[in-house]
Amino acid sequence: MAQHRELVGIMFTDIEGYSALMQQDEAKAIQFRDSHRQILEREHALFNGRVVQYYGDGSLSTFQSAVEAVQCAVSMQQAFRKLEIPVRMGLHIGDVIFNNEQVIGDGVNLTSRIESMGIAGSVLISDKVKDEIINHPGMKTISMGFYQFKNIDKPVEVFALNHESLVVPQPGSLKGKTKEKKFPGKSIAVLPFINMSNEPGQEYFGDGIAEEILNSLSALKDLKVAGRTSSFQFNRKNTDLREIGEKLGVSTVLEGSVRKQGKRLRVTVQLINVEDGFHLWSEKYDRNTDDIFAIQDEVASAVTEKLKVTLLDNDRERIKKTPTRNTEAYELYLKGRFYMNRRGASIATGIHYFERAIALDPEFALAHTGYADANLMAAFYGLVPSKEVVYKAKSAAEIALKIDPSLCEPYCSLGCFYTCFDWNWEEGEKNFRKSLELNPKYAQAHYWYGSLFLAWVRGDFFGAEKHGRIAVELEPLSAICHGMYGSILHTAGKYKEALEACKRGIELDAYSFNCHLFLGWCYLSLKQYKEAVQAFEYLTSISNKHHFSQNSLIHAYCTIWRFDKARALKEELKERETKEFISPTVTALSAAYLDEIDEAFVYLEKAFIARDAMMLSLRYEHWVPDSLREDPRYAKLLERIGFP
Repeated sequence: MAQHRELVGIMFTDIEGYSALMQQDEAKAIQFRDSHRQILEREHALFNGRVVQYYGDGSLSTFQSAVEAVQCAVSMQQAFRKLEIPVRMGLHIGDVIFNNEQVIGDGVNLTSRIESMGIAGSVLISDKVKDEIINHPGMKTISMGFYQFKNIDKPVEVFALNHESLVVPQPGSLKGKTKEKKFPGKSIAVLPFINMSNEPGQEYFGDGIAEEILNSLSALKDLKVAGRTSSFQFNRKNTDLREIGEKLGVSTVLEGSVRKQGKRLRVTVQLINVEDGFHLWSEKYDRNTDDIFAIQDEVASAVTEKLKVTLLDNDRERIKKTPTRNTEAYELYLKGRFYMNRRGASIATGIHYFERAIALDPEFALAHTGYADANLMAAFYGLVPSKEVVYKAKSAAEIALKIDPSLCEPYCSLGCFYTCFDWNWEEGEKNFRKSLELNPKYAQAHYWYGSLFLAWVRGDFFGAEKHGRIAVELEPLSAICHGMYGSILHTAGKYKEALEACKRGIELDAYSFNCHLFLGWCYLSLKQYKEAVQAFEYLTSISNKHHFSQNSLIHAYCTIWRFDKARALKEELKERETKEFISPTVTALSAAYLDEIDEAFVYLEKAFIARDAMMLSLRYEHWVPDSLREDPRYAKLLERIGFP
């Protein structure tokens, strides 16, 4: 065949770990290779593909259509996964040269490098392939980030097919034949401002200034802003800027310091290029605390100018919007957020500060939202009976919206209220969606919508996983996001993936309640009973015997036939009921684990009357024992709850 050029879809495949398998089990390796080729040829014939070359355990092929190339890749991976053949795949569109039976060109090299980054069971594609399939609803993708490949001039954004039958890697986790990673130019992380005051208690003030600047910048559509939780993992004392850039996927970092003495305030800020450490801009502000809002506006505007972000009129208004002019109320609000984010008993302290901020400025919308969230969390984690606080939370969120309808946070709060405590599914989903419509970068809305509504209520695990992944992508260093993603995967029955998510969260926060809780449940589901008991015992010790952890430990003890320990823990829970609030759903589950089914339904009736949020877990969660599910009263209870 004469040499000629064509614009084609290019596919590389490769059996992961083939060389090692050949040394361990030659017969199995050969079987894998033969099955790989049989599936390849069969599927290529169905989707009009052409296998150009086999090389050992891999292949190179071409297609006339990007859509058919993607369809073929999905169909092949489904077949490979059924046979447990670990295959990597990479796809690209490029201009290539056909020379006799060979195909050469930059497109071939790029496809090979994309494939080298893959993991078994996934399909990676270039940005060009993504653009070709964007109008096909069944072909969803998720960005893995930008990568600079050897001998390729510009960074390439790599995507993974987001299909329920495929493995989907974590964004930013790919490794392979790349050189230094590049990030979008218009991207920034705002680090917590260092407290230079003589008073250690002023730490919250520097955090609050940084957070408000971050929130202002997050409103800009043209600017990628790393999430608060992830950015606030760094304090710049012992962290290299390049490490921050790589972990958060940003090209610039805004850092600063605050010295507050009485009413006098000195704020120093600098915008730094991650790649070379060059200071793009710096400024010092000596003001009264009354001017703190003007300082925040000036910093946010200066950053956008240096990053050359085009500001629309409404974006300018968002940056200049001031939450309150009462500086004392603002400081109380910052303290409330500081303590609420600690979770546990600190939530009550946060509620106290939000109440004081609202008393000083009843028109302070964010203070009302903070008050709503703190009360919802207190109810959800069983710190207080839900009926005592959730209507206060609903009222606070509604007040916040009357003051400022453009805020996304109150809609998320209402989504949680209607879903978990009012059991009004239509209103719950409507409010979650409104929150995400106003701010698609709000991680809390993604993981609450994904875990509480899509997974627990609707059983839409594919949609729930999608929102869980987005939350992790927005906040890659947030233990809460990893823990909530792990909870979604656990509900979906993907225990190994859930286990890995929880482990990543624990690496970020050794005391993460959710991560340790679902770590234990994953071990139980995987029949790793010793590890499960250890996980729950540890969680019980670090959570001051929180009843969620004790209930889980009761189940673990029953699984290993230590009924004596399980009964002792259950009696302890019932004794605690006389002194503190214990979720009746939790007590019901503990009774069911010990086959005390009649008692379990007595407590479930109490939980139903109390609108206990944990009731929502009964439909799909794997901690509900068969003895409970098989009782006729169980189906009637779910019907009364009114799941959609």
